[in-house]
Amino acid sequence: MSDDLGLFADDAGDPQRYGRREARAERDRFRRRRRRRIVTAVAGLFALLIVGGGALYGTSQLLKIGSYENYEGSGSGEAVIEVERGDTISAIGRTLAEHDVVASATAFVEASRGNAEIGGIQPGFYLMKKKMSGASAVQRILSDKASVGRVEIRGGMRLEDQTRPNGDAVPGILSRLAEATCVGSGGPDTCVTSKEMRTAAAQADLAELGAPEWAVDPASAAKAERRLEGLIMPGIYHVEPGSSAEEVLSSVLTASKAKLQAAGMPDTAEGTGFSPYEILTMASLIQSEAIKKDFGKVSRVIRNRLETDMPLQFDSTINYPLDKPTLLTDPSDRERPGPYNTYLNTGLPPTPISSPSEEAIDAAVNPTPGEWRYFVRCYKDGTSCFSETNEQHNAARRKAEARGAI
Repeated sequence: MSDDLGLFADDAGDPQRYGRREARAERDRFRRRRRRRIVTAVAGLFALLIVGGGALYGTSQLLKIGSYENYEGSGSGEAVIEVERGDTISAIGRTLAEHDVVASATAFVEASRGNAEIGGIQPGFYLMKKKMSGASAVQRILSDKASVGRVEIRGGMRLEDQTRPNGDAVPGILSRLAEATCVGSGGPDTCVTSKEMRTAAAQADLAELGAPEWAVDPASAAKAERRLEGLIMPGIYHVEPGSSAEEVLSSVLTASKAKLQAAGMPDTAEGTGFSPYEILTMASLIQSEAIKKDFGKVSRVIRNRLETDMPLQFDSTINYPLDKPTLLTDPSDRERPGPYNTYLNTGLPPTPISSPSEEAIDAAVNPTPGEWRYFVRCYKDGTSCFSETNEQHNAARRKAEARGAI
């Protein structure tokens, strides 16, 4: 059969047709290889972009290491911050940043490096400015003018103001606490007045203020203006500026209660024959009458007189209600009846008469052994001479007068 129409043609038998088919197949293979190369190139470029972008980001982050936010200049406005006991420099920096004193804690920390004084920052309140550079904040917090609300109570201080013989005023504890509430540019409007402090001391609930439980009942029985006498131990107290009178007294009494506990109160009174409040009262007499080295002997004089119902005859108790800071008394004052007149009365006065130190409390609990019943300041440095008899005492007084000690 003829195949004129080519219906049964076989390409394999036609070299020309075979060549065209191979060429077409080769072109298809080339196109596929080119597409694969393009896809691979695009994928590689994409991966490179990712890696490069990551490297760029990483580099940018590395460049940020060591940098921090920091304000410029000495700042403006006011901010009161508190440094608490045990705060590290970093903790102080965070407090400053929280109050917008510095832009970041790191700004303060970095500015502190190499400053030997920075470790001496004490607990308390500090008046700072807002938006200060780290260096300005360091300089400010180390300056004397930054510390605010700091009150130092020394042994022998009393609640009320006193007047010296020359007319000079001696601020009492309540006046010092009131003054500590004033800070910054707010003026008198931010201050608690001495009158407000006295009113709170006389009227506020002692237990709510934080007075020790063992002192609440006997102190409440005293005259209103004397209730807190002796309950504020010597030491440094931090008054938050802007606080109310009640808040100030509560903060101070709570802190003082911890100091009293550290001094052994009330447990140390056990076995003495006296209540903790009586021990506190005795300690205040010791503190007011003698210098530290004589505390134990004065304590023994008190014990010896109390045991024989002999009046204490302490001039400090005569001058206490008169708000006189001296140990010298007038005969007319000694003859005036009153609960604090230990010339006319036997026993202890109704309340402490001053702020007693831990050493005075220890002396009240542990008097020095001896038979003394008299003492007088016989040297100008405050040293006392102790006697067993009135005759010895009068001789010691004459020597004291000759030395100009009294």
